[in-house]
This record gives sequence, C-alpha cells and structure tokens, in this order.
Amino acid sequence: AEYMGIFSMAEPVRKRTFRKFYYRGIDLDQLLDMNIDQLCQLFPCRVRRRLKRGLKPKHETLLKKLRKSKKDIPVGEKPDVVKTHLRDMIVLPEMVGSIVGVYNGRVYTTVEVKPEMIGHYLGEFSLTYKPVKHGRPGIGATHSSRFIPLK
Repeated sequence: AEYMGIFSMAEPVRKRTFRKFYYRGIDLDQLLDMNIDQLCQLFPCRVRRRLKRGLKPKHETLLKKLRKSKKDIPVGEKPDVVKTHLRDMIVLPEMVGSIVGVYNGRVYTTVEVKPEMIGHYLGEFSLTYKPVKHGRPGIGATHSSRFIPLK
C-alpha cells in the first residue's frame, strides 16, 4: 500500500515534446526560407556540386508534382503518393512531409520524407536488394564439405 502511494504523489504525466530538427545548426523553418545557393553552402561537396550545376528538367518536374500533391490537402492529412524512378534526387527541405514512391527495380517503395533525410538521395531509402539472412552453410561452402566418401 505504501509503495503505490509513491506513484500517486508524482506529478501528472506530461505530454511528450518532440525534439526540434536542426540541419547543421539551422532549423527547418529557416531552411525552407533559404534559396538554393544558400542551401548549397550547408550541403556536402557532392550534393553542392550537383545543385550548382542545376537540377535537370526531370527533377524539376518531380518537385512540381510534390508541391501540387501537398498544396490542396486539409491539415493533418497525408498527401498523395508521387511515383518516381529518380533515385538520384536529392532530398530538399521543401520535400519534407511529402510521400514519394521510389522505384527499386521491381516495385515502388513508399517513402515519407522526414527532415532527417535532407541532403540524402531518395534511392538510399529504397533498397534494390533483399538483405541476406544467413542460415546454415550448404554443400560446397567449405573445403571439407567437398569430400564425400564413396562407401
């Protein structure tokens, strides 16, 4: 009885607060206000080079489709899935919150873009292979298993 009293005296359960996202010390709202040149300075070298050379028309089209899917939805709802083969598309701050179907060579893997994905490629979130689940070794796996006596 005394043990239960400790919990009843504790403060009421607080609502969980989520950690604010920062990309290299800059929060998401400020990232959204930046233009491509300012974003380039934050990204790693390979991404910086790619953005400096300009986005290809295919990548621009994907961004337009993502904007359109996010534009006319009520608050709290998720946007429609936008399917793409562009695994080499860099995740930009304006893509956060979108849902992208990334093609892995067989099926479209649904990827919800989160702030932590900024600066990565879409292909990183859609594996093209099934990871190996190691079981027992089969015949021919070792040199000793090759020798089969002839009775």
